[in-house]
Amino acid sequence: MDRFDAMQAFARVVEAGSFTKAAETLHMSKTSVTQLVQQLEARLRVRLLNRTTRQVKVTADGAAYYERVLRVLADVDDAETSLSGASALPRGRLRVDVPSPLARMILVPALPAFHARYPEIQLDMGVSDRMVDVIGDNVDCVVRGGELTDPSLAARKVGDLQLGVYAAPDYLARAGTPAHPQELEDTHHRIVGFLWARTGKAFPYAMHKGGESLKVQGRHLFAFDDGNAYLAAGLAGLGVLWLPDYMAREHVLRGELRPLFGDWHLDPMPLYVAFPPNRHVSAKLRVFIEWVAELMAQHAPVTGPHAGKTPAPR
Repeated sequence: MDRFDAMQAFARVVEAGSFTKAAETLHMSKTSVTQLVQQLEARLRVRLLNRTTRQVKVTADGAAYYERVLRVLADVDDAETSLSGASALPRGRLRVDVPSPLARMILVPALPAFHARYPEIQLDMGVSDRMVDVIGDNVDCVVRGGELTDPSLAARKVGDLQLGVYAAPDYLARAGTPAHPQELEDTHHRIVGFLWARTGKAFPYAMHKGGESLKVQGRHLFAFDDGNAYLAAGLAGLGVLWLPDYMAREHVLRGELRPLFGDWHLDPMPLYVAFPPNRHVSAKLRVFIEWVAELMAQHAPVTGPHAGKTPAPR
């Protein structure tokens, strides 16, 4: 038995809550993972996991051992990256998940520079607006907008997305240009709905002007759970959009979208990089977080206080 492999397998089973999921993320067979954990238990003469047909739960001894295993794995990673030149050149596979518009408009175009700076990092980027199980899906981090709702995650605030209200000229020619946000509740106006991953529902947007505040729900015929599809629907004239400035800017310059209610204010949407708090933050993850923070400082700098660990996002 390779004890290092066995410890890695055990840690992944604890984090994933499943031998099957652990095997998938380790690119091993379920039988191999099971055997490694069994051999580890035999060597330690302690039951680390309680197994049933429906779930795997860590025992009290297993939980204590897991915390020590994490430190051992972290020390090994630190030892490798501390070798001559390694600390300046992080390497290895990094699995991240990011919102689709942010990937298309900001992150992916900047990847050549990231690769030039960190050529030894293999970046596997999931692109979606769905909820991701950071631990179960074995993702090193997620980039998400919105207030965090999962207190089990650690997070760094990397940006504040300034929001505005927009519509395509074709839509405004048909429905008229609303002078007040409340007009979006009228029967002749339509918004494009965005289905948030946490609830699967659209929700009203809070808007402020002087001492006046209101929430606009609007009516929609079309709703989407993907940011790129949401934007495409607005460009096609299907309704009014609420967009971060970085998504709207080029379309406004090209005359494809027109801003509405310029004298009204919307609270900015915080942008976070979230990751498991009990997992070692490797050199490759640290430089990725710093890179995202650098990019967002150009496109959507933080305007409010930083958040270290807060209650997660879409």
